[in-house]
Amino acid sequence: MATLQNGVANGVNGINGHHTADSLARARFSDIPPQIDIPVAGDSADEAVEISLVELLDDPTELCTLLESESVGKQYWMVIALAYAKQRKVDHAIEMVTKGLASLREKAGARGTEERLSLLGALCWLYLWKCREAPRVKPEGQLASEARTKDFYLQLATSTLNDASRISPSYAPLHLARGVLYLLRASQPSRTGQDAERIDMLRQASASFDNAIRANARNMMAVMGKARAQFSLGRYTDALQGYQMILEQAPHIRDPDPRIGIGCCFWQLGFKDDAKGAWQRALELNAESKAANILMGLYHLDQSSKYQLNDPNFAQIYKTAMTKYTQKAFKLDERLPLACATFGGYFLMRKAWAQVERLARRAIELTDVNAIASDGWYLLARKEHYEGDATKAHEYYSRADLARGGDNKGYLPAKFGMAQIQALQGNTADAKYRLEGLVQLKNIEAMTLLGTLFAEEVFTAQASGMREDKTAESKKAISYLETVRISWKDPKKKTTPDSAVLLNLARLYEQDQPDKSLQCLQQVEQMELAEISQEDKTFVDESIDETLPLGDYDVAELDDEEKQDSTKVQARKELVEAKQKEKREREAEREAERLSRLREYLPPQLLNNIACFHYAAERVTLARQLFETALNACVKISQGDSGEDVNNLITSISYNLGRAYEAEGKPTEAKAVYEGLKSRQGSEDYTDAKVRLAYIALITSPHDEGPKAVQELYQAEPNNLEVRALYGWYLKGAKKRTHNVAEDAEQRHFKHTLQNHDKHDRYSLTGMGNIYLASARDMRRDTDSEKERRSKQYAKAVEFFDKALQLDPKNAYAAQGIGIAVAEDKKDFATALATFSKVRETIRGEANVYTNLGHVYGEMRQYAKAIENYEAALAKGGARDPAILCCLGRVWFLRGKHEKSIQAMKTSLEYSQRALEVRREEVYLQFNIAFVQIQLAQLIFTLSESQRTLAEVEAAQAGLNEAIDSFTAIAKSPHPPFPPHDLEQRANMGRNTMRKQLDRAGQTQREYEARNAERLRLARATRDAELRAREEAAAQREQVLAAQRRAIAEERRKMEERDRELAERRMAEERRREEAEMTTDSETGERRKRAKRKAGAGGGGGGGGGGKRKKKGVEDESDASGSEAGGARARSEGSAATPASSEGEGAERARREKPRKKRRLVERKQRPGKAYKSTELVVDSDEDDDAGVTVNGGREAAAAEKGEDGGDTPMAEVNEGDDLFGDDDEEAVAPRKKAARVVDEDEDDEDEAAARVPEENGATEDVSMGDINTPGGVEDGD
Repeated sequence: MATLQNGVANGVNGINGHHTADSLARARFSDIPPQIDIPVAGDSADEAVEISLVELLDDPTELCTLLESESVGKQYWMVIALAYAKQRKVDHAIEMVTKGLASLREKAGARGTEERLSLLGALCWLYLWKCREAPRVKPEGQLASEARTKDFYLQLATSTLNDASRISPSYAPLHLARGVLYLLRASQPSRTGQDAERIDMLRQASASFDNAIRANARNMMAVMGKARAQFSLGRYTDALQGYQMILEQAPHIRDPDPRIGIGCCFWQLGFKDDAKGAWQRALELNAESKAANILMGLYHLDQSSKYQLNDPNFAQIYKTAMTKYTQKAFKLDERLPLACATFGGYFLMRKAWAQVERLARRAIELTDVNAIASDGWYLLARKEHYEGDATKAHEYYSRADLARGGDNKGYLPAKFGMAQIQALQGNTADAKYRLEGLVQLKNIEAMTLLGTLFAEEVFTAQASGMREDKTAESKKAISYLETVRISWKDPKKKTTPDSAVLLNLARLYEQDQPDKSLQCLQQVEQMELAEISQEDKTFVDESIDETLPLGDYDVAELDDEEKQDSTKVQARKELVEAKQKEKREREAEREAERLSRLREYLPPQLLNNIACFHYAAERVTLARQLFETALNACVKISQGDSGEDVNNLITSISYNLGRAYEAEGKPTEAKAVYEGLKSRQGSEDYTDAKVRLAYIALITSPHDEGPKAVQELYQAEPNNLEVRALYGWYLKGAKKRTHNVAEDAEQRHFKHTLQNHDKHDRYSLTGMGNIYLASARDMRRDTDSEKERRSKQYAKAVEFFDKALQLDPKNAYAAQGIGIAVAEDKKDFATALATFSKVRETIRGEANVYTNLGHVYGEMRQYAKAIENYEAALAKGGARDPAILCCLGRVWFLRGKHEKSIQAMKTSLEYSQRALEVRREEVYLQFNIAFVQIQLAQLIFTLSESQRTLAEVEAAQAGLNEAIDSFTAIAKSPHPPFPPHDLEQRANMGRNTMRKQLDRAGQTQREYEARNAERLRLARATRDAELRAREEAAAQREQVLAAQRRAIAEERRKMEERDRELAERRMAEERRREEAEMTTDSETGERRKRAKRKAGAGGGGGGGGGGKRKKKGVEDESDASGSEAGGARARSEGSAATPASSEGEGAERARREKPRKKRRLVERKQRPGKAYKSTELVVDSDEDDDAGVTVNGGREAAAAEKGEDGGDTPMAEVNEGDDLFGDDDEEAVAPRKKAARVVDEDEDDEDEAAARVPEENGATEDVSMGDINTPGGVEDGD
């Protein structure tokens, strides 16, 4: 791309098609002279009238008359018209061109036609100019015939362009004008509402610009027009290429600036930072560019949207966008539509409705971009929405949507606004239909509103008591709102949690999923806690520090003396742990207290609802604490200036607090709360509190104060259904039992309630069902007619329960009644079990549902599950409930009888005895015990001797005697549970038959156990003998193993001793060698290590580092006189001869400790006449005192010990680093067999030379030679 330079287009609109740097740098209308001379007819040929083009006349009529009378050429008309246009007097310019055309119409010939063609083109451009400044729609209050809208001027421009085309259709400048005309037509609202018309206009515009480019390839205005058309068609890549081509070919152009288009393309392609760079460059070239300024403002507004409103970065970026860029663009041109729309959004947030109206109207009227017009309509719609004019708001939202295409395209915020208006107007069906279309676009706001509409539909149905099933609507609402809730966790979406969504979800979950409902409320609680001001949090922290100080939990350190005492150390450790535990408990207490005090700043309704869910989940203590906190929050609200009426809140929350006290087993505290409610102003007639007080009195004093309180309450408010329900419950326990339902006092009371007060009273219906259910249960069923009457009684009970369920499908008590009837009458235990299981999920806190489940499981002979449910009922209903204890005794009896288990029978007897302990006066409980005892005796008699014990038989005999006495006593009681004759027969059977049976069973059991004891004794003795034999065998094996282990240990000890001796000998040898390497300094007299002298250069590199090691086959210059084989041998020997002393002492010791290779020393073959090479060392005179010790392991001493003479031993056969004569304790090993080498005769000469080198260089130490495997070594083939 060419270097960018400052430059301005000259406003020629690309007609000439030739752009020089000078022409592009000039401003628009810069070629208009300050004055013009108009030639006139007269005596002198050069007579003329000078017209100032700076101070033009306000009325061009005189100028037109002058030009017409003088019949001047078209250039005069053109210059004066452009001068008016330069001063933005476009109407005068149009008048000048129009009259010029009329004047030139009289001219004939090609010249006149060409001049008219130029003026027609200028007139078309002037009409297009007026179109840009004309309003988009007819101003309010103006007649349609007088309105001069954009469409009006477009029609004039079209007519003018058609006139020019008739003259010369191929006139090149007309192509550019036609392209601009189509662009402006495409920006107008579509008459049909279809986007196809706009696309067709844009394609025609692109074709016109193509024609202009073909006429002149350097027409940059045509290229820019084509890029604009491509941009409007959504082909942003093609548009970007066009703008970049303009910048390459005309880098100086700045008005219009292609950099603006480049930035817009980048923006649409998603490269927003690149767009910013293009617009920033445009500002660098022209700081007064209003387009670049407003676009930079929009860029910063977009950046500010990435931050939350409370983020400091948001305020800084937003301020930059509005004050630095948008405000500057607005000051540069107050009629700039985009700036007006942007500032309109700012004033909309400020709720400055007048400014919003003015700026939005201006943006709509002046723009030729549909998106900006859409923004203007949207601003007007929002303004009317705020002010409550739903009709206008809906109209403006619709126009904003249509301006961007409508239907499937359109403007999403406008569509959402229309849905909001429709919801406000009650047209929820259309609102939901429109929102469902937006939900497909994954719009969070649309999901929120749609979910809320479905939720409100569900809530309305619940409040009105409608029986219509709203399950589908509930599921949709939950689905949409949960999707919104999940979106909060996605940081990319930057959505803010909304408490309204959570509250709606809590209400939707309330009935079926209370746990999820509680979670939603707790999330709202966390949001509210986060909104508490820092000032209030600081106040709470300070108050906690005063009431619950943290204290000092540090423990003093022990001194040095105390640290030595383990008792004190342990005591301090325990004290530290205790202090830490105390600190943690204190911190937990402080945190709980802090949370409790912070909750007092929350809405009390929220705290009350959370507490209600905890109460329903049987977390009573936590619920009570939250109710107390909610009351404190009400007090704070009443003390503040919120103006909220909290009297009703205090009444409801206080009542809930009393119920929580009741559930905690604190009737005294609950009574105090209810009494406070009665005495509270405005709550004197609070009936619910009175009902609870009467209930508490009835529970605490069932025979004295309770009945009086209930009677007084019933007489005071006989028409209150709650009071009547309590009175009916009281009658259930106080009435006289009768088999005639019509005489039942409770039945008469409920019947009166249904007939005279409310026939749909659900409590009365359920109570009537229970009465008929109990009556049917007590009816006889000996004959078929009795069974039929009993079945009809059950049917009446089911009718009442069914009616209650129709009124309240979630009435668990009515459903339970139907289950009981089905189980007792139809014996359909599977259906009853399913019913009771569902009821259990609803009323978990009551024992009766578990009791009924136990009954059903017992009838189905699933005794384990029956026992489990009875135990649960006993835990919830109290451990001393005789009815449940009897049920447990019965099911254990049935299980014992079924499994023939004595232990189960004993358990049944225990439960029966526990029931009797609660109510000793009950005769039927005594009968149960006696019955179980006699059945236990019968069971024990029927069992075999191996299945019972003598103790159990004797216990059964004792129990049988007690049962006989009990049956006799029960038969004589006033109200025995069975006929006395039957009881006497049972007693006589036990007395006459079963006693004898048990006596015989006892005798048989004694004999069996005696025989069994003898067998057990013999078996035990045999087993003991076998065990002893096994133990003896194991002991013998252990002795053998111990002897083996001792032998192995002794062998290991000997091996370790030998290894130790060997190591000591090696250490002694090593010390002798080290001592041999030491010498006495002649000057100081100190012992030091013998220094080695480096060998000369001729030594082949094997001395003390003087020579370099040579590769095989490479001949040194110093050996040039020798033969090739001899040189190779010398170099090989030299490279392997490394002095032992050149390595460190540690490396030398490690090398000596390595296993040494033993070679058989063989004589080297020599040529006749040659002397053997000597292995003796030439020692300096100052080393004579060392007793002939050498560095190679003290070979003289070794030779003396071995009795060997190594003078004629070839040194080339010894490995590097090895002792020449081996270790003292080892003998020479047989040599390895290797292939013999053929040695040249000249090699001996080199060996002789190599042996003389140390003597010539003054060496005092022998030099170790290479390994026999190194090249040049000689081996014997054998």
